Amino acid sequence: MDYRRLGNTGLSVSELCFGTWRFGRETNGVVETGREEAHELLDAAADHGINFIDTANVYGTPNGTSEEYIGEWLDEREREDYVIASKVYFPFDGRGEPGPNDSGLGRKHIRAQVEGTLDRLDTDYLDIYYIHRWDEETPIGETMRVLDELVSEGTVHYLGASTMAAWQLTKALWTADADDYARFDVVQPLHHAGYYEDVKEYLDVCVDQDIAVCPYSPLAGGFLTGKYERADPDDPEAVIAPDGSRASFDDRFERFYLSERGWKVLDAVRAVADELDATPAQVALRWLTDWDEFTCVPIVGARTTDQLAENVAATEIDLSDDQWDRIMDARYGPDGTLWGH
Repeated sequence: MDYRRLGNTGLSVSELCFGTWRFGRETNGVVETGREEAHELLDAAADHGINFIDTANVYGTPNGTSEEYIGEWLDEREREDYVIASKVYFPFDGRGEPGPNDSGLGRKHIRAQVEGTLDRLDTDYLDIYYIHRWDEETPIGETMRVLDELVSEGTVHYLGASTMAAWQLTKALWTADADDYARFDVVQPLHHAGYYEDVKEYLDVCVDQDIAVCPYSPLAGGFLTGKYERADPDDPEAVIAPDGSRASFDDRFERFYLSERGWKVLDAVRAVADELDATPAQVALRWLTDWDEFTCVPIVGARTTDQLAENVAATEIDLSDDQWDRIMDARYGPDGTLWGH
């Protein structure tokens, strides 16, 4: 495993980040990744050289379970060996029905949630603290001020921002610069080769401001692994999905990942995979890590240690410039416009 500097920070991280959103998460009454499986996956990630772990206060059922699993695992490891990221914004259900101040990015909620996160992780600090969403109700100045205080106190080393619009990210950066607050050095958007919306404006901000990009869902919810087949050449949303796959139970899969663009990109990914004797998942991940305009560290959320090993092997393949461009170009139709949605 190679390591790279995370954007404009002083952190060196593995080429892949291990995501833990499935830890303790119940889907249709079934826990996706229990405590024992979570610890096995964390062991495997560490054995592969992954030192970057991503979680959030609301991951797990109840919320906070993912952080608890990681904290238990860290208790037997050297904390300084790992870069730990968590998030704040959504209502936290760990103490019953959320109250009126139990969500968002106001001072009260951020202060309460960071203390809970540190307690569950059993650590004195976070390497990265993301705002999980943009808060329409709280002035961004208040949010950036309290985040700056956390950095000044040593509670948080670097700040990050998850899903938001390009103008919102720009406004937050301008506010931080104008008031001499710590700014966002890392972002976590939905970004993959076949994304259903164009994120160019958002990524342009990252290029200009030297911000690292850690995409979530880099394999498009499993779509870019190649395990799905098109059922109807005239309907991009008609899919043949394996039993138990996300497409078989998640109604967002169709809206988020199935499009004419997605199938065109998947065809290109499969072709490159055949040329390299690799899997489509490995090619899709390598395509992201090879982005040369900014540091790109995809977040992988494997269900099994075998899946994790396959993902890690993406760091061992090399895409030529032509292969990278072919995957990018598959997003566009003959007239130069993006395929579909």
